[in-house]
Amino acid sequence: MEHGSLRLCKFFQTKGDAFMSSLPETFLTEAEYLAQERRAEHKSQYYRGEVFAMAGATRRHNLIAMNVGTSLSNQLRERDCEVYPSDMKVKVSPTGLYTYPDISVTCENPEFVDAVSDVLLNPRLIVEVLPDSTEAYDRGPKFEQYRQLASLKDYLLVAQKRMHAELYARQASGSWLLTEFRQPEQEIILESVGCRIRLAELYAKVSLAESEEST
Repeated sequence: MEHGSLRLCKFFQTKGDAFMSSLPETFLTEAEYLAQERRAEHKSQYYRGEVFAMAGATRRHNLIAMNVGTSLSNQLRERDCEVYPSDMKVKVSPTGLYTYPDISVTCENPEFVDAVSDVLLNPRLIVEVLPDSTEAYDRGPKFEQYRQLASLKDYLLVAQKRMHAELYARQASGSWLLTEFRQPEQEIILESVGCRIRLAELYAKVSLAESEEST
């Protein structure tokens, strides 16, 4: 079965705005998707009526995501910010995309789609760990979607097979500044949430020499 995020990437490449001229046979409204997703055993993304199943993550992916989330949670423990793992959905309201970032952070007043509070509307920071299967999607179409979120200030991409991270920070002009990190002692400064993380911290207990298949 093709990875849902990969299929979604192809969807953006081939359909784009032309999608509106032909709805899929399995079209679901947002309300139907949410009702179905809240009962489902496995996660799925949603975009303009279509549902895209998500594959599970590898050990390395989970370790890196947990390292990021733990560091942020520890630093933000005494502040009015909340750190969510990959079970929290994010809705890109301007486009209608529902997706599951690896880590999302919101501060002050979190906003949700409804009282269930499982779909965040205003993340300030989003972190994605990059597996081979969805790297192009996370860098391209997904980031293009995320940029529509007025609340988003930082987008951090963390490589899974090598020690490397990329931080996109929104500037006052609305443009995005890219900073890359390759050295273990380099400090990633996330100004949007007032946090700092050494690159090496992201890879604690992670063996980059190991070979891992995508799930």
